[in-house]
Amino acid sequence: MKVVLLAGGFGTRISEESQFKPKPMIEIGGKPILWHIMKEYSYYGFNEFIICAGYKQYVIKEWFADYFLHNSDVTFDFTHGNNEMAILNQHCEPWKVTVVDTGLNTMTGGRIKRIQSYICQEPFMMTYGDGVCDVDISALYEFHKSHGKIATLTAVMLEQQKGILDIGGDNAVKSFREKSAMDKAPINAGYMVFEPKIFDYLEGDKTVLEREPLEKLANEGQLMSYMHRGFWQCMDTARERQKLEKYLDIGTAPWKKW
Repeated sequence: MKVVLLAGGFGTRISEESQFKPKPMIEIGGKPILWHIMKEYSYYGFNEFIICAGYKQYVIKEWFADYFLHNSDVTFDFTHGNNEMAILNQHCEPWKVTVVDTGLNTMTGGRIKRIQSYICQEPFMMTYGDGVCDVDISALYEFHKSHGKIATLTAVMLEQQKGILDIGGDNAVKSFREKSAMDKAPINAGYMVFEPKIFDYLEGDKTVLEREPLEKLANEGQLMSYMHRGFWQCMDTARERQKLEKYLDIGTAPWKKW
């Protein structure tokens, strides 16, 4: 199963870093937060990724282009008057990574629509490239398969300014609305699973996934929630980045299961 990662936004709220690179490439613990998210999925056996890039998308491509070399033991032999390179041992994950330029100003739903041809009419996972979580991704997928609906999202209880969910006793999402200040309710933490029929709800580059598509799915009874009561943290600000760094520094990062 493929994992789609949204990594194309500008990251204006953490501009001190994002002026140089896409927000998902901002490092925590010496690696981009995007890498940490991919490691989460890889821990559960999901190793094929489609990265929806946009702003400074070349940074993501160049990072992965060098990744194999940077994670290998290499001999450079100049003794014969040329540069002979031999890979001795490599320490890379068994990943297949497709980086797609989905446009500079494309909205979230539009970015997903642009990678439709890479999905091949199969269910797929999706999350944002700026937050980490210790959700059991295998259990999330099993839950998605059990209910037969088009979409599942991971919900967490936090006082945050994110998309607000109204969840019924059967875990069906009864309504979906955009954030408002000081809401305290289940929020959309990402970590979604979609059936390929989701593409019928995405019209083009201006489609915001969290608005009409998810609202329509909720109204039709096709959006389910997987309640996660563990750790989740986005990285919108420098303060939140420092918080994640601290978890890694003291060895208590909840999302780091590998």
